[in-house]
Amino acid sequence: MLERKWNRIRSISLKVRSGVKVFAGCLILSLFVPGMVYQPKPVTLYLIGDSTMSEKEVQAYPETGWGMPFKYYFDKGVVVENHARNGRSTRTFLDEGRWEPILSNLKKGDYVFIQFGHNDEVQSKEQSTTPEEFQANLAKYVTETRSRGGKPVLLTPIARRHFDEDGQLIDTHHQYSELVREVARKFEVSLIDMDQRSQKLLKALGPEKSVFLYLHLDVGQNPNYPDGVKDNTHFSELGARMMAELALKGIRDLNLELASHIPK
Repeated sequence: MLERKWNRIRSISLKVRSGVKVFAGCLILSLFVPGMVYQPKPVTLYLIGDSTMSEKEVQAYPETGWGMPFKYYFDKGVVVENHARNGRSTRTFLDEGRWEPILSNLKKGDYVFIQFGHNDEVQSKEQSTTPEEFQANLAKYVTETRSRGGKPVLLTPIARRHFDEDGQLIDTHHQYSELVREVARKFEVSLIDMDQRSQKLLKALGPEKSVFLYLHLDVGQNPNYPDGVKDNTHFSELGARMMAELALKGIRDLNLELASHIPK
C-alpha cells in the first residue's frame, strides 16, 4: 500500500512539473512568436458633439459628418466611437442621457473629444444654452472624464461658410468659440481650435472653391435632395475628410499619445 501511495505522489509530481514546463514554454514563446505577444486593450476615442461630427443616415447622403472618415485614420490601437448626434447641444446631450453610458464605460487612458457650439449659440433654437450654461456643461464633461482617468480634448465648432460681398469670410462662432477656449485655459485642457483651422482653410480656398466642402447640390443632382440644397454648415464627403484631417493635424500638433496610432 505504501508503494502504491508513493507511485501516486510521484505521478502527481510529474504532472505538476510537466505543467510548469508547458507554462514556461508558452511564456517564452509569447515573447518571440508573432501573434502570441500580449496585446493591450485598444484606446477608445469617444466623439461627442452635433451634426457636423455625427454619423449620417443613408437618406442624408452625401451629407457627411467629419467623425465618419475620422475613425479610419487610426491603426488597431485606437477604436473610435462616434456618439455625436444631429441637433444636439451641450445641454440636450446631457438631458437625453447620452453622456452616462460613455462615462460608465470610460477606462483609464481613453479620450473624449468634445465639440459643441452650433446649436448652443443660436438663441432662437430650443437646444440653445446661455454662455454660462455652455461653459458649465463643458466643464462637467471635462471634470467627469478626468474622474474616470480619461483624457478630455475640447474642440471649437467648425466655421460656417459665410463670405460677405467682398469675399471676406465672416466669423460666425466668435463668442462660443472663445467660450470653449476660456474653459480650455481654466481647466488646462488640450484644445484643437477647429474654428481657426477651418477658417484658415476656407480663406485659402475662397468663396468659389470652398463650396465643394459643404452640402451644395443642384436641382435633380441627387435623389435625396430633388430640389437641390445650399447648406453652408454641413459637409460633403470631401469636406468631412478635410475637416477630419484638420483634427488629425491638431492631434499631432498637441503631441497627444493618439498621434502614435496615426499611420504616416
